[in-house]
Amino acid sequence: MTLDFAPTLSREAALRSLARAFEAAGLPDARADARFLALHALALDPLDLSLRGNQTIGEDGARRLGRVAARRLAGEPVARILGEWEFWGLPFALSPETLVPRPDTESVVEAALGLFPGREHPLRLADLGTGSGCILVALLHERPDAFGLGLDRSAGALAVARNNAVANGVGARAAFLCGSWLDALKGPFDLIVSNPPYIAAPVIATLDPEVRLHDPRAALDGGVDGLDAYRAILSGLAQRPDLLAPGGALVLEIGYDQGEALSAFVQDAGFAEARIGRDLAGRDRVVTLTPSLAGR
Repeated sequence: MTLDFAPTLSREAALRSLARAFEAAGLPDARADARFLALHALALDPLDLSLRGNQTIGEDGARRLGRVAARRLAGEPVARILGEWEFWGLPFALSPETLVPRPDTESVVEAALGLFPGREHPLRLADLGTGSGCILVALLHERPDAFGLGLDRSAGALAVARNNAVANGVGARAAFLCGSWLDALKGPFDLIVSNPPYIAAPVIATLDPEVRLHDPRAALDGGVDGLDAYRAILSGLAQRPDLLAPGGALVLEIGYDQGEALSAFVQDAGFAEARIGRDLAGRDRVVTLTPSLAGR
């Protein structure tokens, strides 16, 4: 579906027209999407729109607005059109190899920071499957004496994560390594975090098209039951407990229905009982694990 905008339209009128088109198409966040995309396409900030909303969009603006409107109406997510998204109040560039950061994942950052509340604590962090680097960069942003290592199997994702670390002012305290889970790591780390793929493979076909068609499958597919990545991480730590420093912890994002299943096999991997944390919607979202004394 295409949407044409007259160059003589004012910025405000163009925004209203875009919002109406999105509402007519049944997009759930039509007005917010329209505002994000209008600001992007017309190279405006919110103050420009507020103070100079009566200015016309011009021919170039009309073309750019038409292009982003067509992409959104075709089902492409706003974040993919913008090429970046906000997480923890910080901007993160995206690529086809990275997930769009979700608000739910901020629960991982909150849980990790709660384990080490001293802002000046000189932590050593590792982020497994770092993707855009959002978890690692957010933690480094909050802990100015910490150093972090981001690990991912995708070289493309690592390039994006490295650029995001630099753009957010923590590049000098971040390193990035291509590898699978714990295989390439040398500890010890005070904190290991991860938002691994946890969607059961048969469920992926039922996901919202904006996720299923635009997020990288490797970042979604957790195997037949969705738990393959957790098994790999926990078994790896059971074999190499030295990867966690004394007093260290593992913090993982989980699916809302995976807390019980994960709790059932963490003790076999040398961990004490799992502590399950919830997201803003009250659903299980993060598990915190510390090694049991017997397993050290």
